[in-house]
Amino acid sequence: MRTFGTSITIHAAPDVVWRLLTDASGYPAWNRTVDRVEGRILPGRKITVHVKAAPGRAFPVTVATFEAPSRMVWHGGMPFGLFAGTRTFEVRSTGANTVEFSMREAYTGLLAPLITRSIPDLQPAFDEFSACLKARAEGSN
Repeated sequence: MRTFGTSITIHAAPDVVWRLLTDASGYPAWNRTVDRVEGRILPGRKITVHVKAAPGRAFPVTVATFEAPSRMVWHGGMPFGLFAGTRTFEVRSTGANTVEFSMREAYTGLLAPLITRSIPDLQPAFDEFSACLKARAEGSN
């Protein structure tokens, strides 16, 4: 199973970080890795993510888990579980106005070994996502 992940300490309240993560229309204002997110980030809703790493491609996902302000899971993929991508966001309070943010994406399914060969190294984009989130959240204090 191929995975990517990132983690960073952010000096902001959990609700500040959560508000940024769940404001679909606001992503382009703070996140250099995303062109846009269509839809509303709410439990059970479908959203479409357009990332700069794959111009012209759209990634439809469902907000599978929404536990404000600490955990959210986006899930998308092919029918019958042939290939799936699951992105998990976690915001864990570590003290007064400080959180540990982590984001992980895992690819699974029968076709995962074949499809993941064509996925570029997304680690730099994951690390940039964290850095952008940190900069915006800390600037919101």
